Amino acid sequence: MVSYKDLGLVNSREIFKSAMAGKYAIPAFNFNNMEQLQAIVQACVEAKSPVILQVSSGARKYANQTLLRYMAQGAVEYAKELGVNIPIVLHLDHGDTFELCKSCVEYGFSSVMIDGSHLPYSENVALTAKVVEYAHKYDVTVEGELGVLAGVEDEVAAEHHTYTQPEEVEDFLKKTGVDSLAISIGTSHGANKFKPEQCARNEQGILIPPPLRFDILEEVEKRIPGFPIVLHGASSVPQELVAIVNKYGGAMKDAVGIPEEQLRRAATSAVCKINIDSDGRIAMTAAVREVFATKPSEFDPRKYLGPARDRLKELYKHKIISVLGSNSRA
Repeated sequence: MVSYKDLGLVNSREIFKSAMAGKYAIPAFNFNNMEQLQAIVQACVEAKSPVILQVSSGARKYANQTLLRYMAQGAVEYAKELGVNIPIVLHLDHGDTFELCKSCVEYGFSSVMIDGSHLPYSENVALTAKVVEYAHKYDVTVEGELGVLAGVEDEVAAEHHTYTQPEEVEDFLKKTGVDSLAISIGTSHGANKFKPEQCARNEQGILIPPPLRFDILEEVEKRIPGFPIVLHGASSVPQELVAIVNKYGGAMKDAVGIPEEQLRRAATSAVCKINIDSDGRIAMTAAVREVFATKPSEFDPRKYLGPARDRLKELYKHKIISVLGSNSRA
């Protein structure tokens, strides 16, 4: 058993309170490797932002659970080395079993998500309550989910949205004891969040997705005032990065994300954690493809992963400052 406190990590409880009071959202950035982690820490230190390092079940298998633990501890020390001791959470993203959540707690995670949203309501409640009971013994915070996001990202996939039903949230919180709640208001996993026929086109021919259901968010806020809300699937899919990917051999057809102004609006509400993964993948892929296309003789991984890391850092600084508003909050 490893305590996250011995690794220098924090859970989400206090940083969520501060975010709600300050009307900003904490960035929740997924990582799988060293370059992604370097970019996240550099961006957050330079912007002086707290951060949630997210690890999916797939990332845990890819990187190895032991390595991830030490990488998170390294992130804490790296931030100090760069000059700012920012609050860092290590969070399991979309845990789907009690056993996985338990293992993450034992390996030093400070926060876990148990996603029972695909289950019947009563089963979601029972599974979430079981995880909460175990995690809280070790002061690990727990995120639950009501509603289903469409799209595909890592090992999470669903064809259709199921919007969160506001009338369920009070009962869910009472029966489970979760510390935060992910809701479905129209965000979606992956880079192709909406089909073209679901979108309008502006004068430049760019696809404009349907607006988020802020009416659902507002009703949820009324029913559970002051409670931390989470948005998944909140990548904006920057078209300039998609264009670079496609220019250098990619095939990201009709990729469209959530407009940043809508996310900025959400960040001023009870939404205090916003997940961003696909944008980071696109940024790194754009940089790698550009190096491969313009410097075909290059074979040193540092020469293409380094530019990918740098582009990711700049993207995340933009998100922190211009979208989430978490800069200077560390």
